[in-house]
Amino acid sequence: MLPLSRMPAAVAASVRGVFADIDDTITSAGRLSAAAYAALHALSDAGLDVVPVTGRPAGWCDHIARMWPVAAVVGENGAFYFRYDHASRRMQQRFAQDESTRRAGRERLAALAQRILAQVPGTALASDQGYREADLAIDWCEDVPALDAAAVARVVAQFHAAGASAKVSSIHVNGWFGAYDKLGMTRIAARECLGVDLDAQREHYVFVGDSPNDAPMFDYFPNAVGVANVRAFRGRLDAEPRYVTEGESGAGFSELAAFLLAARGDGALS
Repeated sequence: MLPLSRMPAAVAASVRGVFADIDDTITSAGRLSAAAYAALHALSDAGLDVVPVTGRPAGWCDHIARMWPVAAVVGENGAFYFRYDHASRRMQQRFAQDESTRRAGRERLAALAQRILAQVPGTALASDQGYREADLAIDWCEDVPALDAAAVARVVAQFHAAGASAKVSSIHVNGWFGAYDKLGMTRIAARECLGVDLDAQREHYVFVGDSPNDAPMFDYFPNAVGVANVRAFRGRLDAEPRYVTEGESGAGFSELAAFLLAARGDGALS
């Protein structure tokens, strides 16, 4: 992982949009700082498309699509994207699975949740579970004392044993039934919301993240960036970002925004 300052100026100046994880990437210790929110606005005001790509639930993503300066949001690790058209005041929702499939998946996940909570002491349902459409989020670090890597691995193993996909974020283990993922839905959102074929133009877009569930995005985007706290997962990432910021979490996100805007000649963040 190279320092962000090593990204060539011409590459940074050519960036047309930013896809970004939320927890511990845009946020810091569970909070959205004024500086990070200002960075989102500055990127959007400069004409860059900003799309959060998160494991957070549909309930949160409805709010984010409406209230944040973003072009769209991909949620629940690729279960959907939401896009709010402010001119028509309409929410566009695109799900990877139909409602009946999601309903059946939720029933299977509810039973699986009870097994995981019983077999891995210290885990809990994520506090945002009630707002989810398609996945199960097991809290290992957000609102419970942090569990060790072995306990997190047991949670992942329980999901896999049930035939579910599972990804580890900086706070949750998310599991779901289905073949979709963050990258697949990001490509769909880029095409349908931004009019962009990412396979042909990925070098003009940056993804920024911090944890193992971001590894497919790090691998796909040639100019992927990790905020500094991604180093805590070194050795547990299937793919690493090409660049890394000096700052952690939201400070690192703000650093990236300032770097891209400076390369475009748009000035520093206030």
